[in-house]
Amino acid sequence: MTEKKRVLMICLGNLCRSPIAEAVFNDQINKLGLSDSWEVDSAAIIGYHIGKNPDHRSMSIIKEKGITNYSHKARQITRDDFIKFDWILAMDNSNIKYLNTMKPPNSTAKIELLGKYDPRGELTIRDPYYDVDIAGFYKINNQIEALK
Repeated sequence: MTEKKRVLMICLGNLCRSPIAEAVFNDQINKLGLSDSWEVDSAAIIGYHIGKNPDHRSMSIIKEKGITNYSHKARQITRDDFIKFDWILAMDNSNIKYLNTMKPPNSTAKIELLGKYDPRGELTIRDPYYDVDIAGFYKINNQIEALK
């Protein structure tokens, strides 16, 4: 058996964007029968929300998409993640800048914008945390589902 490919989704607080990305990616992997060869997780740049559940609006979107087995507690990225994961996929350039300053010299992870895989060319996945409604969460879900 070959070693699993490992992907870590990163956003600022690990409450909105990265949990949706993790849930959608895991769902696609499971539907394709590839769960034995892929591992997906998500984490935060900052430690403000460690141990908290994803934002209720993120969970509403995830459940609405029929993903009923997703659970997650926010965590902050660690130096070990740069060794464990093959890809660290960030939601915006601010995340990328932080990751590049934190990256240890022995890092083996490829750090990229998740939006790089958007065929429409939308590189940034905007943070909807401060939105008053759920519309921004639908937008990021649609953007993540369109990735190739």
